[in-house]
Amino acid sequence: MSHDHDHDHSELSDIELRVRALETLLTDKGYIDPPALDELIETYETKVGPKNGAKVVARAWSDPDYHARLMEDATSAIAELGFTGRQGEHMVAVENSAAVHNMVVCTLCSCYPWTVLGLPPVWYKSAPYRSRAVRDPRGVLAEFGVTLPDETEVKVWDSTAEVRYLVLPQRPAGTEGWSEEKLAELVTRDSMIGTGLANSPFHQGSTA
Repeated sequence: MSHDHDHDHSELSDIELRVRALETLLTDKGYIDPPALDELIETYETKVGPKNGAKVVARAWSDPDYHARLMEDATSAIAELGFTGRQGEHMVAVENSAAVHNMVVCTLCSCYPWTVLGLPPVWYKSAPYRSRAVRDPRGVLAEFGVTLPDETEVKVWDSTAEVRYLVLPQRPAGTEGWSEEKLAELVTRDSMIGTGLANSPFHQGSTA
């Protein structure tokens, strides 16, 4: 598949190199505390950022009309909830089912839907994930703790500078009648990348 990026193919882009140099300078001058910075980044990677995507998924699970709009034009449907901006100009939603499991990668760099998922995790940008997700998606999923039935097809979608993907995970059983707020609590960042599943209500300790 074609892949048109305005990035070099080195391990670190020019921007990443500049950020690291700036971080080193600020640390040396005592302006920032590296452990505190790491904690802040982790929060935006796993908690704050993905909450946007979780709201999109919960709305799609709850509202058939919204679900239809999301699958037809994800960019507009996501914008309905107020989530717009760079790295999310052209979104495509792909839906998991018992027959198909979708997984997202960016094979040449780290294109990622910041609008709905926040900062990309380190592993998403790593060369091993970028290469193995295409060659051995089931092996990669197993390493994330996801084992699928043999009859389930695994589709790998390659993000580009023009198109970014959001995986709509399967709605967990036992959540009938739940509010969107409660449903959103079951949605994980990894489930929206396809390297994980939505949490079960029993795992969360939730009640209907």
